[in-house]
Amino acid sequence: MVKVGVPLKGFADFSRKVAADGAVLLKNDNEFLPFKKGEQIAVFGRCQFEYYRSGTGSGGSVNTEYKTDFINSLIERDFVTIDENLKQVYENWLEQNPFDNGGGGWAAEPWSQAEMPLTDEIETTGNKAIVVIGRTAGEDKDNLATAGSYYLTDDELSMIEFAKSRFDKVGIVLNVGNIINMANFDADMIIYAWHGGMEGGNAIVDVLVGDVNPSGKLPNTIAEHIDDYPSTINHGGTEQNIYQEDIYIGYRYFETFGKNKVMYPFGFGLSYTTFDIKNITGTQTETGIKVFCEVQNTGTYSGKEVVQVYAQLPQANLGKPAKTLVGFVKTGLLAPNETQNICIEVLNYTIASYDDSGITGYKSAYVLEDGEYIFHVGNSIRNTEIALKYFIAETRVIEQCQEAMAPTQSFTRMRPFGNCVAYENVPTKTVDLAQRIEENISSQIEITGDVGIKLVDVTAGKNTIEEFVAQLTIEDLQTIVRGEGMSHPQVTPGTASAFGGVTNHLRSLGIPLMCTADGPSGLRMESGLKSTQLPIGTLLASTWDAPLIEQLYEMEGQELKSNYVDVLLGPGLNIHRSPLNGRNFEYFSEDPLLTGKMSSAIVRGISAGGAIATLKHFACNSQETYRHDINSVVSERAIREIYLKGFEIAVKEGNAKSIMTAYNPINGIWTASNYDLNTTILRNEWKFDGLVMTDWWARMNDCVTGGEGTRENVASMVKSQNDVYMVVGNYGAENNENNDNLSRNLEEGKSGCGRCSPFLFCFLKITK
Repeated sequence: MVKVGVPLKGFADFSRKVAADGAVLLKNDNEFLPFKKGEQIAVFGRCQFEYYRSGTGSGGSVNTEYKTDFINSLIERDFVTIDENLKQVYENWLEQNPFDNGGGGWAAEPWSQAEMPLTDEIETTGNKAIVVIGRTAGEDKDNLATAGSYYLTDDELSMIEFAKSRFDKVGIVLNVGNIINMANFDADMIIYAWHGGMEGGNAIVDVLVGDVNPSGKLPNTIAEHIDDYPSTINHGGTEQNIYQEDIYIGYRYFETFGKNKVMYPFGFGLSYTTFDIKNITGTQTETGIKVFCEVQNTGTYSGKEVVQVYAQLPQANLGKPAKTLVGFVKTGLLAPNETQNICIEVLNYTIASYDDSGITGYKSAYVLEDGEYIFHVGNSIRNTEIALKYFIAETRVIEQCQEAMAPTQSFTRMRPFGNCVAYENVPTKTVDLAQRIEENISSQIEITGDVGIKLVDVTAGKNTIEEFVAQLTIEDLQTIVRGEGMSHPQVTPGTASAFGGVTNHLRSLGIPLMCTADGPSGLRMESGLKSTQLPIGTLLASTWDAPLIEQLYEMEGQELKSNYVDVLLGPGLNIHRSPLNGRNFEYFSEDPLLTGKMSSAIVRGISAGGAIATLKHFACNSQETYRHDINSVVSERAIREIYLKGFEIAVKEGNAKSIMTAYNPINGIWTASNYDLNTTILRNEWKFDGLVMTDWWARMNDCVTGGEGTRENVASMVKSQNDVYMVVGNYGAENNENNDNLSRNLEEGKSGCGRCSPFLFCFLKITK
């Protein structure tokens, strides 16, 4: 019999492989790596012992059977000799200076820990030094542009300088969940180890001793200063966050306007070997392009390379980034002199741009504007060759959409003017949303009462879903939109919620009581039950290896199933708009395509393992501070091309069946009650047929007029086709413990409230 709380055999070992493949080597001068047998290594930094596995909050709080750290993993390898005296000095100091958790709580723990003062009296030995720098961040607490968060502290800088004064060769291991400022320190070797989960200590040592050749590539651009990022000026507000940079985030900004501000470009990462990407060609097809090349390992170590395809689009009327990632693939492990043939297909829809103003003549449409299209192939955005050029004589519509989620307030957005930054007015809302809702609302189903139809009869094709739904009472329909939790006594102990068959009557109809659990870095059970903690999202994206991630999360699906968890609350897909977002570690990248491909792999993997993934946080959660209140003011073009694109890819390519909305409003409408988000785009355009849930204790406002957001406005949530409010107290769904306004709206005859069949259909899709 399967026992809950018993981690899946072999899962942690495979996570170790993934964690090693996601390490990004940025610098490796003087043959610092890989270590050679018998070398003497001195290790600095308290995080060699207190190695970060993940960030804080729901994305990182996983109970594990064990954990690994850097120093003991290095010792256990018995490959190099470590400075035992220095290790003992650190151990003695740590006894007197224990880890500071801030008193407990998700937002209490500091971003970094105090470092041991280094004095001339400390004796050191060895021919190389490693300095381990650690950072955490997490839910409800952003990073700050201060020492100890985005910047190094004086003690950390002194530690690096101390090591450089004692050793000819110094390397830095960055055990961080997010990129940090790198302009004020240097070393012979720098590697982003990220947070590698419970096997993170072993994984980074695998790379340093040469058991694994680093093959990770940056999922973000590393600029010289925080103010170089165009989002910084608008990040961190208390009421609104204006996305003035529009689509020009990350490399889209730097490659277009600020190439000289970049320290390490998007897609960059070194290896112990060298590769030649050669015989690069491309061809235009009816549906897009195909790019071909050969990748040869020209060095002396076996290794993997990532082939990246970038589109250079005509500026035309809309304005475009200088380059945009449109495709990528990672090779297999190539032995020295071995060659692999690569073919990457890119669809026109991936290349197209969205016109939210009508300047191209095709408003609310994805278009290919007239002009020259150039496609570059290489191993980073800065190291490419041209594979294909062609010219489009007349603008073509790739997909006609309808205006949705356009802002209601005026502001300006960035666009190119030659090589300079210019600004234009953002198109504002023109549609009558109330009329749109009325025109699209489904007809009601007459209640028949219980006629003996079970959910399994619908699955078997004996009855229709309409016949099944007709049996539900008004009370049933109101109850089923309320999830219960946390730590519901009738599902796996310590999980995030129970929903679905939360009453005896609903269960009698065959609607199961479903269990959800956090989180993106592994199954979180507050009861203390054990599970496998995985590498963070940023590390997963750094692998650029979707098939590998799919394998990892198939095992996650199996572990979920063995713990009777139906739905995982992850992956997180929000874009790394700013390096200061405290929750970036849960998310993947500054690029929506890389985000979409990684999340699609996770969704497919979890499904193959027997469970369901939940895409979150839908959408525009770009800061954690004031996350319940901050209004994301953003153009429709940026919403579609950047902030929703990863979700769209995961829905269309990953066949996602569950989505969680975010806490924040977008252009004045909270996401949990945003009709255009949940219906116009998600259900109608993308044809999503799964479940939408709110984040826990979310707020909603009127999906047409906006206004104040409250936890009681579940009627507006229903109207927008967000299916389940998360959460009320245990056993509180039937008696309306949250005192929401569903009953009141029904009594007052408010249009759209209580017409539950459309979203109930979606809910039942994942419970069958």
